[in-house]
Amino acid sequence: MIRCLAIEIILYSLNLLSQDYYNLIQRKLSVARNMSKASKIELTLNQEDQSGNDGLVVEHVKPKLRPPPMYRVVLYNDDYTPMEFVVQILEIFFNMKREQATQVMLTVHAQGKAVCGTYTRDIAETKVVQVNQFSSDNEHPLLCGIDSAD
Repeated sequence: MIRCLAIEIILYSLNLLSQDYYNLIQRKLSVARNMSKASKIELTLNQEDQSGNDGLVVEHVKPKLRPPPMYRVVLYNDDYTPMEFVVQILEIFFNMKREQATQVMLTVHAQGKAVCGTYTRDIAETKVVQVNQFSSDNEHPLLCGIDSAD
C-alpha cells in the first residue's frame, strides 16, 4: 500500500493525475488504512472499471491460517508411584474413564512411558505442570513431560 501511495504521489507531482482522481485515491487509501489490520489489502488500478470506482479496486485477501503445532503429554514410569495414583491422575487431569485410565497406566508400566493426550503447547505445558505439582504434593516421584507431535 505504501508503494501504491508513493507512485500516486509521484504521478500527481508530475501532473499526470487530475486533482479529483488524486483526491479519490486519497479517500480510498484512508478507508483502506482504517480497515482491519488482520486482513491484507491489495490496491489495483483497472483501466475499465464497471462499478463506478474510477479504476481503483480494493480487494480483501483472507490470511492463510494453519493449525497450531501439537504436543503430546507423556507420563514416565517409575518404581515408586502406586498404579492407583497414576489412574487417579489420568482421571482427574485428562478426563479419562476408569477403563481407559487403567489401560494407559498399564502402558506406562509395561513400556516405560505413555501418551496421555495431544494438545496445543500452552495446554500441554499447563497439564504437565499440574500433574508434576500434584505428584509432588502427594509425595510421589511421578514425572510428566511434553513431546512434539510432529
